[in-house]
Amino acid sequence: FGTTETRSTKFKPFKKWRGAMKKAASEQADTAAFAKKFKKWIIFLDKLKGKDPLTQVKSVNKFMNRAKYIQDNKNWGIKDYWASPGEFLAKFGDCEDYSIAKYMALKYLGHDIEKMRVVAVKDMNLKVGHAILAYYFKNRILILDNQIKIVADSRKVRHYRPVYSINEKYWWRHRT
Repeated sequence: FGTTETRSTKFKPFKKWRGAMKKAASEQADTAAFAKKFKKWIIFLDKLKGKDPLTQVKSVNKFMNRAKYIQDNKNWGIKDYWASPGEFLAKFGDCEDYSIAKYMALKYLGHDIEKMRVVAVKDMNLKVGHAILAYYFKNRILILDNQIKIVADSRKVRHYRPVYSINEKYWWRHRT
């Protein structure tokens, strides 16, 4: 991203991320119930098994981007809520919810979590916060974004300035 990154394992400041991951783990604890409730999603993901990684990434991005965008205050009655994949599939969501659902979909398909990060960015065009999923693939960073239809190379997406990124192992502070 053209930034200096500082890596940490101290997740205490990331209550919403930890909450979303805890809810996701709880949902996945009963895989049969989750699969039954979200059958369409599981069938879609299972059809991607065995395909090449880039096809999986592009397909997950396209599928998830079809979901309806709903702001947290309208959807959950609070300013900022980070939904689990099950909550997103049931009620849709906003940018970080798309990113988390894509992250968990790719994890379900066997992708290494160390190749993925949910990235909190500042949209320099709109002057607002936003979240995307970054996927590290063959010396590139691919961007999965609910505002961009295609999976884009990060070098071509210049209007985002990363603030921090996070996965289940680490979080990184980005500085320009």
